[in-house]
Amino acid sequence: MKSNNKKILLLLIVVVGLFLVSGCSSPTDGKGQIIRITTDTTFKQIFDTESWFSALFVYPLSKAINYLAPKTGVALAISIVTVAVNAVILMATMKSNIQTQQMQLLQPEMDRITKKYEGKTDEASNMKKAQEIQALYKTYNINPFGTILITFVQFPIILAMFQSVQRAEAVANGTFMGLSLAQSPWAGIQAGQYLYIAIFAVMLVTQVGSMFLPQYLAKQKAKKDAEKRHKKPEATSNPNQNMMYYMLIPILVLSITWPTAMSIYWIINSIVIICKTLIVQAVIAKTPLGGAK
Repeated sequence: MKSNNKKILLLLIVVVGLFLVSGCSSPTDGKGQIIRITTDTTFKQIFDTESWFSALFVYPLSKAINYLAPKTGVALAISIVTVAVNAVILMATMKSNIQTQQMQLLQPEMDRITKKYEGKTDEASNMKKAQEIQALYKTYNINPFGTILITFVQFPIILAMFQSVQRAEAVANGTFMGLSLAQSPWAGIQAGQYLYIAIFAVMLVTQVGSMFLPQYLAKQKAKKDAEKRHKKPEATSNPNQNMMYYMLIPILVLSITWPTAMSIYWIINSIVIICKTLIVQAVIAKTPLGGAK
């Protein structure tokens, strides 16, 4: 299992790395400037000169932001589109989201199995351990591969949203609280506009919150369950904690240098993820472990 966890960790790190590299490298012109999607840009232009991905995913999202921005302001336009996109994703992946959070809730039982076979490396013990883990998944109707698959299902849509914010003309020419969205937080700080520090700090807090909230909720539930049984809550491990740190660090490093519009998007997206986590948790809370048999 440890070997599988390492492989999954490496795979997700590669995915995040590709996301950050590709997400920060939208199509550029001969001068190295990002090609903007304007109110006059047509689907045919994008389809003929770029990829089907840009035409089918990035183009409509950028057009939606351009359409809403004059009516609502750029920040709210990004918010509306981000919420709409995440709502669609949530409806399509609700089952996988529930199973992902259930995995967090099952961690104490997983730890008990791991401890039971600690130091036993023979084939028979490894087989029994794997059988007990599979039985645990079956008891609670969890498909561990389904929880991984959700990352790859969401990835193209998240990437499209990321690029659409970069490319929308309304974002490039827009402002937020008097700050240029095209300027990076670092450039703004150097120019003495310290409100950029606040934007970066909010992005940091919301990003950390969105990543670690499921773990916190799982610990709180374990604590409540232990109190009902008049026992002390067991210490649980989190095999994905290092993975979350590896994902967080490159995001924070890049976020100080990318356009502030991307920081605004990242704040909104993180808040939406927090809300989505709480919604899924509410569904799970209706029955023990979301309907365990």
